[in-house]
Amino acid sequence: MRKTTEGETKLGIVIVDHGSRRAESNDLLLEVVEQFRQASRYEIVEAAHMELAEPSIAAAFARCVEQGATQIVVHPYFLAPGRHWHEDIPRLAQEASTNHVGIHFTVTHPLGPHPLMLKIIQDRIEDCLD
Repeated sequence: MRKTTEGETKLGIVIVDHGSRRAESNDLLLEVVEQFRQASRYEIVEAAHMELAEPSIAAAFARCVEQGATQIVVHPYFLAPGRHWHEDIPRLAQEASTNHVGIHFTVTHPLGPHPLMLKIIQDRIEDCLD
């Protein structure tokens, strides 16, 4: 990502999962987001839960804007493109954007059938067998 100068876009990333009533599940997203923040070139990376837990997509969106983001990329930390990816997350991101005039957002594809997922599956199988 280019550093922001006058007129350039400053990107904010929101990584969103479903959300859970189980704290350990929600904590896992925080761990993933922190690892991504450290490993990526993005300065603004926030966690969000679609429902059942905080921070919400609206709260994460607002935190990105507070840090100077002028464009938000919402990444669903989901395996498959189900209803949440097609409908719920875009709707919640749209609702969040209405509080921040001029801030544009996009929603990425979920993790899905990416070639690296095959390596992860293989690693998990090997870990289980060890």
